[in-house]
Amino acid sequence: MERDLTTGSIGRNILKFSLPYFLSYFLQTLYGMADLFIIGQFNGVASTTAVSIGSQVMHMITVMIVGIAMGTTVMIGKSVGAKQKKETSKIIGNTVSLFVCLSVVLTVVLLFFVRIMSTPQQAVEGTTAYLTICFAGIPLITAYNIISSIFRGLGDSKSPMYFIAVACGVNIVLDYVFIGGLHFGASGAALGTTLAQTISVIVALIALIAIRKKDTGISLKRSDLKPEGKTLKNILGIGIPISLQDGFIQISFIVITIIVNQRGLNDAAAVGIVEKIISFVFLVPSSMLSAVSAIAAQNIGAGKDERAAKTLKYAVMISMSFGLCVAVLMQFISNFVVGIFTSDAVVIYMGSQYIRSYIWDCMIAGIHFSYSGYFCAYGKSGISFLHNVLSIVLIRIPGAYFA
Repeated sequence: MERDLTTGSIGRNILKFSLPYFLSYFLQTLYGMADLFIIGQFNGVASTTAVSIGSQVMHMITVMIVGIAMGTTVMIGKSVGAKQKKETSKIIGNTVSLFVCLSVVLTVVLLFFVRIMSTPQQAVEGTTAYLTICFAGIPLITAYNIISSIFRGLGDSKSPMYFIAVACGVNIVLDYVFIGGLHFGASGAALGTTLAQTISVIVALIALIAIRKKDTGISLKRSDLKPEGKTLKNILGIGIPISLQDGFIQISFIVITIIVNQRGLNDAAAVGIVEKIISFVFLVPSSMLSAVSAIAAQNIGAGKDERAAKTLKYAVMISMSFGLCVAVLMQFISNFVVGIFTSDAVVIYMGSQYIRSYIWDCMIAGIHFSYSGYFCAYGKSGISFLHNVLSIVLIRIPGAYFA
């Protein structure tokens, strides 16, 4: 399960690490996209809006959890690169203790979040039901992502892909059962997602337990679960800025959603659909962030800073090329892409306008995400955090409001 990322071709390491991460994150994103697609086949615009708004909130929570877990990935990567097995065990144990507490707090606090979205009146009931059920599953989301962060820190990005692949298949089946068969609407979408997440956590726990049975030199003991100030400080010192950075980005989009929701149901549905499509397209920049942070962390731990810098260079080239190709292509297929999720002509027209301009950000974000991963590997995630706060406060929110 442990992979040495400090030797061999840098480009090959990036592709081998980032592709499974891309696929696993794609499958995780497919949760919301499947909910949105299937609800659109059996229910009207109100239910589609409820699921799009609810899934946007859940996406924000998920990326913030992933952000904090990035601290674990980097710290484990450094300790693996430095061949410090006992330190790796301690980081894993402290991560488990930290996120158990975090999941409990999140579950309680976020239930307060349900009624402050300025949701269009027709979609209030569905959105409330969707979020209430999904918030109850916060511990499951947390468990899956911390286990995945542990595997990625060990250089293994394939196992998380397998965990989520099983759950995604279950989610799609349950969506058709609860939404199409039992007509539960938005509640059925949330219930299917939550039960599927339960499956992913069970599979992930089985794999994590298997680490103890392999001769890796990593053995999780009860003493490793005892919180240690220095270890937690290192994890949170890297993870919190990344989490806040991603959280503020999502909050800014929720603010934009609130602005759009006040314009009516069609506008809200169009923006909700496009945000879901964008979250899929941005998987490549996101996979570059994860790949750079994990690969660079191992090389930094092994004292190979030059390889860490070359990893950044390769990632920037890959993400920029992808972003440019997708942006050009979307100018021609935007109506078709938005039309996959709705048959409403007005929503398709509005969504097509939105995505044709928004999509160019994918290329720029690829550069930013790659550098974020690099800074994160060096424990300087505050640099990316500062950049995002300034862009959100000075440009994104006020720009959207005035536009």
